[in-house]
Amino acid sequence: MPAETDLSIDHIPRRRWRIAFLLGLGVLVNYFDRVNLSVSHNDLFATFGISDITFGYLLGAYNWTYALCQLPIGVVLDRFGVRRVGRISTLVWSVASFAAAITPTIGGFFGARLLLGVGEAPTFPANAKAIGYWFPPKERSLATSIFDSMAKFSSAIGVPLIGILLLHVGWRLSFAATGCISFLYFLIFYWIYRDPKDDPGLSDVEYDYIRADNTRTDAGMIRVEYASLGYLLRRRKVIGLALGFGSYNYVFYLLLTWLPSYLSRALHIDLLHSFLYTGVPWLFATITDLVVGGWLVDSLIQRGWNANLVRRVVLIGGTALGLGIFGASDAHTPTQALFWISLSIGGLAAAAPVGWSIPSLIAPSGSVGTLGGILNFANQLSGIAAPIVTGYLVTARHSFALAFGVAAIYLVIGIAGYVFLLGDIERIPGEA
Repeated sequence: MPAETDLSIDHIPRRRWRIAFLLGLGVLVNYFDRVNLSVSHNDLFATFGISDITFGYLLGAYNWTYALCQLPIGVVLDRFGVRRVGRISTLVWSVASFAAAITPTIGGFFGARLLLGVGEAPTFPANAKAIGYWFPPKERSLATSIFDSMAKFSSAIGVPLIGILLLHVGWRLSFAATGCISFLYFLIFYWIYRDPKDDPGLSDVEYDYIRADNTRTDAGMIRVEYASLGYLLRRRKVIGLALGFGSYNYVFYLLLTWLPSYLSRALHIDLLHSFLYTGVPWLFATITDLVVGGWLVDSLIQRGWNANLVRRVVLIGGTALGLGIFGASDAHTPTQALFWISLSIGGLAAAAPVGWSIPSLIAPSGSVGTLGGILNFANQLSGIAAPIVTGYLVTARHSFALAFGVAAIYLVIGIAGYVFLLGDIERIPGEA
């Protein structure tokens, strides 16, 4: 590749954005696989005779293997790369969706969800690593928001669409449909994804633009530094980031798994309308993710605003808005509930792209995947806890109020982690 040059952004090819949209498509597809369970509550009860507590465990089963894979998958990503790991993972999660569709027992269904967690485990750490390869720091918030927003958009359209499909053809065929979509994505990813240094369609001009402000990544560039898993786990910044993102994911999974049931039970909305209403806060979250967490953050940084300040304000402010979840505990109408839930998930969604861009900004360059794995491990511990704790609390109290209160308390702890432990968003030195 040629030496670095002064490049005008107006004349830079945009092949890198094809990768951002590819990663976004992957998140959209694998969240279809996640939300199809949340809309199948009544059908699974009829088929297997499960209780709310069992359903809570079933909702969390995916996250058990997903969480267990996070720390090793980060190391595996740094060793074998995004392309190879991504191909295997997309194939595995496709198989898991088909397995759920055909299982005759609740034990088999648990097994299929556990396999889905293994298959989808590399998704977010791999995406964070790929964005670090393909984008200079000043474009990473928008690039990250493209894939992160799809987790919200998938719920916005997935719950209504899969819910309607389920009502017409049954839960088994709805799971088979998501399996077909997943396998199609496997073929697309296999065909398209390459790292920048291996992509024959990437021009020298765009390659130089990517690396102009980014001389510390390990995708064929220079000054690669490494840090072990243990070293990173002892850093205050890593602990603060894990606490903050863990609190975000608790609320995210509470709403991802229980929102249709909350609208149906607490507010006495019929099942079809609960599916449709569920899409409202997730659509709002998709917009705040892209516009605030993505476009606005990058736009302000590119205009010369202090990058550290911009990212911290959106990260902490968005997480603070997540406390709106507590307002939903006292909602008596669908309008009130949707307002508070939209405020909560919308604020958290705005903070999420900043959070996911942080591993490539603070990790030693050869250990971005490892830090991404740590971050997602903390996320998935929350993802395991949220549906199970909610199941117990709803069963015991016949109300969602305490469940939403627990989520708000966790958010306060997460905000403290961002403020007092993460601090400034700056590079952690490599291990000596």
